[in-house]
Amino acid sequence: MEITLITGRTVAQGEAMEKGKTGEDFKRACAVIELDPEDMSKLGAYDGDEVRVRTSEGEVVVVAKKSRDAPHPGVAFIPMGPWANVIVGGDTESTGMPPFKGIKAEITLAKGERVLSAEELIAQVYKLKE
Repeated sequence: MEITLITGRTVAQGEAMEKGKTGEDFKRACAVIELDPEDMSKLGAYDGDEVRVRTSEGEVVVVAKKSRDAPHPGVAFIPMGPWANVIVGGDTESTGMPPFKGIKAEITLAKGERVLSAEELIAQVYKLKE
């Protein structure tokens, strides 16, 4: 399913970040994608299911959550953090800021796949030795 992705800061993300970016609270706050309930239904996803989000910059597995801000079919939200960074990319087009909004993305079910911790994700993306 194709969607338009937006990213941004959330209160939950900010609170979790204060506890540490490698903790479970941060992962629960940031490794999620908020989807319109209609889009979740079309995808066959339920709250808590793993989904793969792919853009031209990369792909990441995150947890699907039903958005409380619906209706907004075709638009999904991921809080800023390592999971969003993988799919946003770093090209700033000389503005100093990557494009955090209006990103074309594809979402597929990834049931049974594990959402990586921030440390695992960074190691995978940058091919670091553990």
